Amino acid sequence: MTATNSRRALSVVRAPAAEPQSTLAFCGHCGTRPDTESESRVCDACGLGLILHADATAAPREGDAFVVVDGSLSICAVSNTAESLLATRETDAVNRHVTELLVPAEAESPDGQNLAVAVTWAARGDSGNRPVTLRPANTFGVRLNAKISSCGPPRAALITF
Repeated sequence: MTATNSRRALSVVRAPAAEPQSTLAFCGHCGTRPDTESESRVCDACGLGLILHADATAAPREGDAFVVVDGSLSICAVSNTAESLLATRETDAVNRHVTELLVPAEAESPDGQNLAVAVTWAARGDSGNRPVTLRPANTFGVRLNAKISSCGPPRAALITF
């Protein structure tokens, strides 16, 4: 006599529906939040930055210091406030590796790996904010509390100070 089991060995488990995240638009240079009716990809306020979108909890405000980094860890944008904070100009920083501008604050800390991983995941569109402590690459004794989150389009990591 053989017993048969009427239950399936495997079944599909449905993930709970994720609540939609509200996003905000902001300028990649000055941080201004554009008029919702504007169709332009370039900021009307400064005329220099592209309009990006980020989670409402991560989107910078006008005057905030932030850097945008792509999936290859290259800097795509530096806000005008971050230019002063990091003692660089956007034109000098763009297309350079993020570690030429920012490094983990603690030299012996494993955060160096966490910085690259957090930026890579955020640039791929991973949601959430990851806190990190950084310093400018050419300065010692300075600590910058930052958070890394996703922004786009195109997908990139947003490091806000």
